[in-house]
Amino acid sequence: MLNVGAGKGSYEDATDGLPFADGAFDAALALLGVHQWGDVTAGLREMRRVARGPVAVLTCDPAMVRDFWLYAYSPEVLETEARRHPPVDEILTALGGTGTVDAVPIPLDCTDGFNEAYYGRPELLLDPAARQACPAWSFVDDGARERFDRALRHDLASGAWDERFGHLRTQPTYRGSLVLVRAVP
Repeated sequence: MLNVGAGKGSYEDATDGLPFADGAFDAALALLGVHQWGDVTAGLREMRRVARGPVAVLTCDPAMVRDFWLYAYSPEVLETEARRHPPVDEILTALGGTGTVDAVPIPLDCTDGFNEAYYGRPELLLDPAARQACPAWSFVDDGARERFDRALRHDLASGAWDERFGHLRTQPTYRGSLVLVRAVP
């Protein structure tokens, strides 16, 4: 299986053509990285070209980003996040074939550092280190981060957050914007 992702030692931009023959792999996978490619469509077409079987892309559905409670406290962060990711229908079109999109359930105790991982543990997002793990926070100014911090602290102390979103504290999983896009030829 070919894993096309982001990070050191990976093929970050498939737009120049992957160095593999047509159908060289049984399947191909991209994990949370397509939004970093220079030409997403070309990269996905290359994945399809080299995979004779399914292609899977774990990504964020930008159409669903704003549905998360964080939008009430920091719309700037989630607007930034939504702009960073390609629309799911564009991913499906580029992959061709027959496609499906499935929400990926996020467990309450998720330890990954993306915003929705804290869906039922809002206090953790008050830690600047937790926010730093999610790149969208680095694209907003200090004022936006300070407003978020003040507003969330206030609502946690007053109980307002729990009145609106407290059910999430015991919800075993959350289905948000994290999706698995799969396409077969």
